Amino acid sequence: MPLAAKVETLTWAAHTARKLQEEIDRLQQAGSLVVPKEPGGWWHQYVCPHHHTELTFDDSRVDPSEFLCPHGCVITGDAYRGAWLVFKHQSLARVALQSAAVYAALGDVAYAQISKRLLVEYAEQFPLYPVHPDAQSWMLKGRAFHQALTEAIWSTTLIRAYLLLRDEGITFDAEEQVAIDVFLDMLAGSMEEYRHILIHERNNAENNYTAWLNASLSCVYAARGEQTALEALIEGQGGFIHHLSIGVKADQFEFEGSTYYHVFVLRAYLIAAEMAQRFGIDLYATTGAEGQSMRGMLEALADLADDQGALPALHDGPLARGPYAREIAEIAEQGLAIYGLAGLAPVLREAYRQLGAAGNEQLEALLYGGGADRAAAHEPRSSRLWPDAGFVIGRIAGNPLSFLADFGEHGGSHGHYDKLHLTLMHRDQTLTPDLGMVPYGSSMRRSWFAETASHNTVSLSGQSQAPHEGRLQHYEATQTSVYAWLQSTEGYEGCTMNRHLLLTDDWMLDWFQVELSGEQPQGIEWWMHPVVAVEASQQPLTNEASYSLFIAEKVDDVATLKEQQLPIISQFVPTSGVLQASYNLANSDAIIYHAALVQQGDELVAVGTPGDAVDPSRSLMAMLHRRNDRKADFIHVYRAGSAVQLTQMSDDEINITIPNATIGVKMTDKGLQMV
Repeated sequence: MPLAAKVETLTWAAHTARKLQEEIDRLQQAGSLVVPKEPGGWWHQYVCPHHHTELTFDDSRVDPSEFLCPHGCVITGDAYRGAWLVFKHQSLARVALQSAAVYAALGDVAYAQISKRLLVEYAEQFPLYPVHPDAQSWMLKGRAFHQALTEAIWSTTLIRAYLLLRDEGITFDAEEQVAIDVFLDMLAGSMEEYRHILIHERNNAENNYTAWLNASLSCVYAARGEQTALEALIEGQGGFIHHLSIGVKADQFEFEGSTYYHVFVLRAYLIAAEMAQRFGIDLYATTGAEGQSMRGMLEALADLADDQGALPALHDGPLARGPYAREIAEIAEQGLAIYGLAGLAPVLREAYRQLGAAGNEQLEALLYGGGADRAAAHEPRSSRLWPDAGFVIGRIAGNPLSFLADFGEHGGSHGHYDKLHLTLMHRDQTLTPDLGMVPYGSSMRRSWFAETASHNTVSLSGQSQAPHEGRLQHYEATQTSVYAWLQSTEGYEGCTMNRHLLLTDDWMLDWFQVELSGEQPQGIEWWMHPVVAVEASQQPLTNEASYSLFIAEKVDDVATLKEQQLPIISQFVPTSGVLQASYNLANSDAIIYHAALVQQGDELVAVGTPGDAVDPSRSLMAMLHRRNDRKADFIHVYRAGSAVQLTQMSDDEINITIPNATIGVKMTDKGLQMV
């Protein structure tokens, strides 16, 4: 729908267009719409070295030399300025698109002129940026940025602005058009060169880079009216269809098993489809070799989100971040408008909540939002298994608790040492999320957030798992229960780990078994990272205690273990062999009750840890259930609303008691059985 017609027919669209107009006016009045003569660096370096939080970015600033941490630190240095310039270039490209959209919606030619000026200035400046001399050796180098990847993303925003202006009848004089044509030629040359390197020289066509190089070239070909070139890009090696076939698994999840990169690649696909549509080519219904599709990828996100609409931070990716929320909003708006996927409405609402966008007052809403009711509730969701990516979600109607577990591939350079990780969710709040990933320029990427101990799984003697793939031994979902048996045998030498997850309409059981084949006992460590305080009987330790975490490092190709200490705050005190705990959820009256079986020789302690990836400096408290032995059974039960009683009947059988019922659960060689 043309934006002017959208404003006429959808009441929210006119309000959104005026809000976007006000944003541009603010930037114009601040004098900040100035194209920098310097190229951008690597945005991941825009992180406080002390607090490991992302530094703040104010799009109204023009030429800063000092950069602020949310905690008040003032940071200086070339790397931080280079990272700031990435955000500045990206924000100016967004202003170009936003101004074009405001013109298309409201008809005020002043905003077309703002967009046109930025486009021409960037086109004139682009040849003056050098092929980046400061880029890291592993990067495909850009001009306007360290990375060609960042350049590809940025270019799609500029070219979409250019196309929207042309659609609305805005013309460019001969000199302006020459500058734009040179920009498009140079951009196409570098994108085609880097595609050749990735696809043919590195044999790495499935890389998420490829999707964005394709998206950038799709925009170039659309701008130049080159249908034949676009068709070749769609059909050729590493092109849209081929990348969809190899970059996405048959179960519709991006091959790295990262929610963030799933969104990242899907957004590139949707931009390519938007460009193809200009030639009457429909990529929205296109499928890969095993049925992969953009619709399927969007449905995966709708199923993966918690009941608040928040997406889990599986493997590398932020837990919450403004630019990421905008990316989620862009694809969710299209999922609703193009495919009518009502399950994306909560995802969209959460993205706008993170952006502080009351009434969806964002560019993504104006550009891609349709007439669908974005506030509508969606149908209750059932359990879902992603057998190829290696994720499973358990849901049962009537139980506000649900779970997400990870048993799949490591995830390559974006993977974490987290096999058999468990996320426990309540409909009002996720209790034990994956804590996310800090910007890659932070040392905590490797020293905490990728490590096993930062996840809700088992580690041995302070060391992380080896990169490996777990397996699903058994999965069964009915209307009254869902059972998943996950196994890992390659995380540690001679160690077999089995995690049994059983969700009924009233409670959830997590029975984690660990067995070592060697004669020597080790510290077997079960971790849980709740994001709200645990209410349980605790006693302070008389002597200062700490947990030793060992981080694998390589120095001159020599592998070493670097030790760091986490404080042990207190010891949990069980009663008659069972710890009773509870969690009062934030902004809710809901309480989750937790019963843990504590066998002789077990220890339960509270460990102070870094916070989540949004702000690692705001520490959290983890529950560590550990045992020094060759074998361990960690048995934990959760229930919403009221406490649950847990009794051990024998080594392989327990009783779970709730009001008016006692249920026996037995461990057999075929897994858990209710008796």
